[in-house]
Amino acid sequence: MSKSLKRVRAALEAAGLDADIREVGAARTAAEAAAAVGCAPDQIVKSIIFRGAKSDTAILFLTAGGNRVCADKATALTDEPLGKADAGLIRAQTGFAIGGVAPFGHLNPIRAFLDPRLLDFGQVWAAAGTPRHVFPIAPTELHGLTGARVADFTQGAGAP
Repeated sequence: MSKSLKRVRAALEAAGLDADIREVGAARTAAEAAAAVGCAPDQIVKSIIFRGAKSDTAILFLTAGGNRVCADKATALTDEPLGKADAGLIRAQTGFAIGGVAPFGHLNPIRAFLDPRLLDFGQVWAAAGTPRHVFPIAPTELHGLTGARVADFTQGAGAP
């Protein structure tokens, strides 16, 4: 078991949650991950990371599978211009590789925002520290564990 997967499992167990981590294979999209676990695509939590141009830190946007981050809305929320986060920044700040960034269990504290669309479900699925593993969680528990600010930062099928 990878160190990243172990960190996520430990964070779930420390929170008193079931660490029902499942391997989904080569699910590269929210639709593929949803098909693998039998849920709607919007129940997949995408961890989208940008680089804050002023702070030079990673900023995490937890987004419903069918939504996309709107750059203008996200910039307004963070009060700084946002740029592309490269693999090095993501790995250094979160400890995870691109495609497997979990919503919590990061190596360093991270500023996070939560798509309100995720709160429409009883259960959502998030990356468990690798591109091949996911776990189910209630959105309220996800919100509590991440400390993310619930805010409208999306454009897409489920977004206003």
